[in-house]
Amino acid sequence: MTLYSRITGTGSYLPPRRMSNADLVAELAEQGVESSDDWIVERTGIRARHFAADGVFSSDLALYACRAALEAAGLHAIDIDLIIVATSTPDMVFPSTACILQHKLGAAGGAAFDVQAVCSGFVYALTVADAMIRTGAAHKALVVGAEIFSRILDFKDRTTCVLFGDGAGAVVLEASEVPGILASDLHADGRHVGILCVPGHVAGGQVLGDPLLKMDGQAVFKLAVGLLEDAAHAVLVKAGKTEADIDWLVPHQANIRIIQSTARKLKLSMDKVIVTLDQHGNTSAASIPLALDAAVRSGRIQPGDTLMLEGVGGGFTWGAVLLDL
Repeated sequence: MTLYSRITGTGSYLPPRRMSNADLVAELAEQGVESSDDWIVERTGIRARHFAADGVFSSDLALYACRAALEAAGLHAIDIDLIIVATSTPDMVFPSTACILQHKLGAAGGAAFDVQAVCSGFVYALTVADAMIRTGAAHKALVVGAEIFSRILDFKDRTTCVLFGDGAGAVVLEASEVPGILASDLHADGRHVGILCVPGHVAGGQVLGDPLLKMDGQAVFKLAVGLLEDAAHAVLVKAGKTEADIDWLVPHQANIRIIQSTARKLKLSMDKVIVTLDQHGNTSAASIPLALDAAVRSGRIQPGDTLMLEGVGGGFTWGAVLLDL
């Protein structure tokens, strides 16, 4: 019997503190940084984001998202034998956020580890989980994206601090005799490390370098548009599908212009694109599962629909997954 993997449940969580553009602009003004709602919306499409409270960690956000996904799948934590957390904002240097999450869920015993591919992290993690299920190494997995980017933002840099938010999204991925994940395509190009990074590290009990996010927005934009198109078409070729087979595009929620450009290149109306960027901001590895869960729970995405998931992130990393829900 050939094994496949299918998503059987989705979940997400946003911390309670919602920061509208007006709220953020007011806080920035107190620090002498000028911005405006119009400036943010025009350049990004973002109108609000959520920030986690002090003392809350990525594993805490992930816990709520996973509980919702498990409930949707009709499973309990003890049924899970694999947890993969995609995050760039782990709770600790080590152990992994996945191990911390496993303990909080009460799901000890299965494999648990983190994946670090920044905003592409969920696509990477989903591909790894699919491969493990197909080989029989796991049977029921939680694949999670969880981020608290507010902790690594430079609030004196208006070109980056307005972009990001905190949140978590999760899916349950189960072994199936019926294909769910149809194809994936992952890439990285380390020559572009410097255009999106947090160039700091811990040594001798101190933070060395700069522990705040740095981004060359123009360089990221130029790379992202072309690479997303390439990955999407590569996945379609692998799956023997065409653009016409895509029911929904669920992209990484980075910038509305990137999303619109990708949709055009795939010949998709924006009516077939899931956009949560306006209310969530860029939640990095959490953005795709957050958007997916929002669309599933609102009834837009239905069982049997064919979805294209895709993202780009620091590294530079990028990838796409085509799946039947």
